Amino acid sequence: MVKSISFLLLVFGFLTTRAQSKYPDPVEGDFLVKNFVFESKETLPQLNLHYYTVGEPKKGKDGQVNNAVLMMHGTTGIGRPWMNNIFGAGELLDATKYYIIFPDAIGHGKSGKPSDGMHMRFPKYTYNDMVKAQHLLLTKHLGINHLRLVTGTSMGGMHTWVWGYTYPDFMDALMPLASLPVEIAGRNRLIRKMAIDLIQMDPEWKGGDYTSQPKVGLTGAISSLIFMTSSALQMQKNAPTREQSEAMLERTRTRYLSLLDANDMIYAFDASRFYNPAPHLDKIKAPLFAINSADDEVNPPELGLMEEHLPKVKKGRYILIPTSINTSGHGTHSNPGLWGEYLKELLALTEKK
Repeated sequence: MVKSISFLLLVFGFLTTRAQSKYPDPVEGDFLVKNFVFESKETLPQLNLHYYTVGEPKKGKDGQVNNAVLMMHGTTGIGRPWMNNIFGAGELLDATKYYIIFPDAIGHGKSGKPSDGMHMRFPKYTYNDMVKAQHLLLTKHLGINHLRLVTGTSMGGMHTWVWGYTYPDFMDALMPLASLPVEIAGRNRLIRKMAIDLIQMDPEWKGGDYTSQPKVGLTGAISSLIFMTSSALQMQKNAPTREQSEAMLERTRTRYLSLLDANDMIYAFDASRFYNPAPHLDKIKAPLFAINSADDEVNPPELGLMEEHLPKVKKGRYILIPTSINTSGHGTHSNPGLWGEYLKELLALTEKK
């Protein structure tokens, strides 16, 4: 999850990217899917899928787009480009060379979500639904039938695993960041469930039909989000006194409260409930580099889950970034300075001669 990365981190990344790395301005678009059927068998007559693109599609001799890259965001995030120094000329995903697509996942950004008006009557979407929608966006709207690379952070990293076994012939390479290819269980699920429960226990939630945000419950849920995206080292460095720590907490809570919707958060946290790539990993065909950081509270390496399951991926490799003054817990996934060389290696490994 958020990945999971927060909306705040995504916005901050976008602003610093534009300041530090010149690349073509993102182009926004929408795709209206009619009669979208969810895994729950619920149907929406119209489901809007919003997206951003950077660069231009290029076709090979076969007439198919051959330079498309899919980048997927984390829980509560948006699809807008957000990494530093990665899309400019000569950089890892040079936008003069690649056509990069950043979808707003179902329930996020400007794509269809509960806060658009349906509240808790919005279909109970899952990660499988989100990936299905992304596939429709690419194939039915953007005319892309193959991807050079599929990658994502946190929730987007988990979507990368789902892409790998659901559409195994669709991509040349896969790079999930800050994720594990197993069911969301243990502490990870507990934190998500606690966030959901705290919102729903607030009387002001009103079964999802509130007219103003249920502040007490939403503030409690934000505590889960803060922990999941936290870095003990960076927090200690940035707030070494009690007064600074409490001021940082107040600022963070206030910002989250200004950005998040309670129902959207419930859905986003619960969308992972059926996620479990483990039984399907042998279906993945493309070379896959799974990259995590040792200080990630969401995917702690001491669980040993990656070592247990990654051998099922025929062309899989696990990279664990050691904790350092440069890592930032779960948010390390947004720092290509720490994993960019592995992406460069993966692209070279999968380049067609």
